[in-house]
Amino acid sequence: MTRALHTTNVVDTFIRVAEDCPARSGEEPQPRGGNPTVATLQYAMLAGSPYKYTSDDVVFATSAPGRELGAKATKHERSLARETFFSKGQACMRASPLGKRFGWGVHADAKGRIAIYAVDSKRYQALSADPELTQVRAMRSRRA
Repeated sequence: MTRALHTTNVVDTFIRVAEDCPARSGEEPQPRGGNPTVATLQYAMLAGSPYKYTSDDVVFATSAPGRELGAKATKHERSLARETFFSKGQACMRASPLGKRFGWGVHADAKGRIAIYAVDSKRYQALSADPELTQVRAMRSRRA
């Protein structure tokens, strides 16, 4: 019996920064205590390769199970780990610290591939005003 898989992927969607995001421009997340954080890992994936990855790709790669695999894991091992990971619902990019804390909006294109844009950029402004895109906000850090 196969498990039902959940997804975090969206298409033609723009995730604007959270209403309580303290950043007024896109800030590059820094490692904490010399160790990478989820924010630094997501930023590295997306800043270097816009529209290469889907939300599922980023969420899995920056999760604890994804990071535990290492570079020597086989394609089959990765596939099994990913299937197990997505057998339960996972937090989507709306919960990413990039939009909650660091001032980055996330755009998903028609194929579900994503890119990030700084809140103070012209591209962010254009995407946030685009009526063709589903507009959502990153999750707030604190309750209203």
